[in-house]
Amino acid sequence: MIQFFRAHWRPPMPWQALIALATLFTALLLAGAALAHNVTEGDAGYVQEVTGFRPIAFIYLGAKHMVTGYDHLLFLAGVIFFLYRSKDIATYVSIFAIGHSVTMIAGVWWSISINAYIIDAIIAFSVVYKALDNLGAFRLWFGIQPNTKAATLVFGLLHGFGLATKIQDYDISPDGLLGNLIAFNVGVELGQLMALALILTAMTHWRARPAFARQAYAANVLMMVAGFALMGLQITGYFVA
Repeated sequence: MIQFFRAHWRPPMPWQALIALATLFTALLLAGAALAHNVTEGDAGYVQEVTGFRPIAFIYLGAKHMVTGYDHLLFLAGVIFFLYRSKDIATYVSIFAIGHSVTMIAGVWWSISINAYIIDAIIAFSVVYKALDNLGAFRLWFGIQPNTKAATLVFGLLHGFGLATKIQDYDISPDGLLGNLIAFNVGVELGQLMALALILTAMTHWRARPAFARQAYAANVLMMVAGFALMGLQITGYFVA
């Protein structure tokens, strides 16, 4: 990534504009954070009342859960930010999907519970990590480049525990549990694919613009700011809840 910025770098936008954009972006995220992965009263009530295998309902809930998961989508956007080949995109998205699918299903099946604020703070940190990785910070600061595929898998596993923690809020009936978990995961993947399609469409048009390199730098700085903001929100929630 360092070579990319060196080859295409232009003077960045004025700091005043960057700060204004960061403030706006953070405000929007904080406003939406309360809705991220929200278990609505209607959804929770429905899940608590039904028993047996309900694939359509749980596919819908899984898709809804993912498309409102701003932290997951931010991380996913960071993962594919500098991926141009379809094969690379498919590889990294698959690694991430495998990671969060394993821990999501296992976490609920074996009732592995992690404090929601803590796991969400870790997920927010993954956004910060990916933004720093995209900026080439680790190689610049420490002279090393972490294995990006391994990092994607590790954070995928952690994101899965975040999903598992939220699913347990639904208080799902043990009757048909495994089938419903699999259906929920299918919904998550469908939601992820829909979001990914929109992200890639926007990225494709953006990359074709001459200003992409300069704006890419600012975008990853904003992504890092958003990650720190979400971390602060969750850490504050942990101490005041």
